[in-house]
Amino acid sequence: MELFEHASRETRQRAAPLADRMRPRHLEEFVGQAHLLGEGRPLRVAFESGELHSMVLWGPPGTGKTTLASLLAERARAHFVTFSAVLSGVKEIRTVIAAAEDRLAAGGQRTILFVDEIHRFNKAQQDAFLPHVERGTIVLIGATTENPSFEVIAALLSRCRVYVLQRLGEDEIGTILRRALADRERGLGTRPIDAEDDALALIARHADGDARTALNILEVAATLAPAAAGRRRITAALIRDAAQRKALLYDKGGEEHYNLISALHKSLRDSDPDATLYWLARMLDGGEDPLFIARRLVRAATEDVGLADPSALAIALAAKDAYHFLGTPEGELALAEAAVYLACAPKSNAVYTAFAAARADVQAHPAEPVPLHIRNAPTRLMRDLGYGHGYQYAHDAPDAEVTQDHLPDALRGRTYYHPVPRGREADIRERLERWRERRARGKEPS
Repeated sequence: MELFEHASRETRQRAAPLADRMRPRHLEEFVGQAHLLGEGRPLRVAFESGELHSMVLWGPPGTGKTTLASLLAERARAHFVTFSAVLSGVKEIRTVIAAAEDRLAAGGQRTILFVDEIHRFNKAQQDAFLPHVERGTIVLIGATTENPSFEVIAALLSRCRVYVLQRLGEDEIGTILRRALADRERGLGTRPIDAEDDALALIARHADGDARTALNILEVAATLAPAAAGRRRITAALIRDAAQRKALLYDKGGEEHYNLISALHKSLRDSDPDATLYWLARMLDGGEDPLFIARRLVRAATEDVGLADPSALAIALAAKDAYHFLGTPEGELALAEAAVYLACAPKSNAVYTAFAAARADVQAHPAEPVPLHIRNAPTRLMRDLGYGHGYQYAHDAPDAEVTQDHLPDALRGRTYYHPVPRGREADIRERLERWRERRARGKEPS
């Protein structure tokens, strides 16, 4: 029986997609997430010690969440159970827990319960994990692409460490692709295939940080590559074709995901409500996650509308909440309403550019000390050192306007925020210019 089982496993392995076959078998093969797996970093310490703790792995698709959970279970010699939040419920949880209790009682073996897409569980389902996580019956590892602060109940989240995984860089994707081309056991190493560097770089760009997508494109390209003199050559032109075919196979809308969201965002930014509605409908009808669209609307409200219409952010967030409450199809109308509002609103990216400029100064300059006069002085020692000395309390001044500086000395006089003469920001612009002028006059020597 074992011989047949082994043969069956080998057959399934050969038939599996390249992305599944190339899944890392040990930590040394894992690419990326150095902030978690580098020397002395938290997950690396957990691997090296074999100490298990419940956690939530939050990050984009194809960044290694499932693989990390599996490797951790292997390192700790724990029983690994995968659980889909889409297909399973409380009944299945009870079955898994009962088996975990038996393993723990019989031989002391721990059970890692890996819950994919944990954000899709409702509150009652998440509550069902709590007592078993607290007792140590299971070690829970949840994977999510959504912010766990909003999608995982507080009681469960407080019992888990949250690790944030980052999109893979293009160089990291390139490493994974070259490994797959060279691997003779699991990859494409036994096939006569050559791949141009430009082609691999193009795959890395198309993948947008997703290793699974990159390997899928490579696999399609390896199949499409024409043979010449007994060898197949993967070129950049072929990759463009492979990436297109990949989108047609796996994208429910029949178009590249990022082309559509770009069209929606740019139509909105350019104040074209009709095109905005069209691209919104295309994305929703194509099966796009409505909450992904809601997040982009919130982004547009802050990046493209800004303080020209401060209500835009509140309306975008309300649309997100409305969709969360109503679901499809009723909640989609709330997204449409927000999208049209944003398209028709006056536009300003002044806050966006101001924040970028301020952040650039933070990166370019040392951590300047806070000026003494705007520091709090809760103790006598701090008062004696000059903390708070000379501070002007705005509400004691005419029109609540004071002339003191608030930036560090090295950055004194910097102006980051330049309001545009549109919408509500026109009023802000006028008020701010008047305030800055008065402030400059008040600092002139008499």
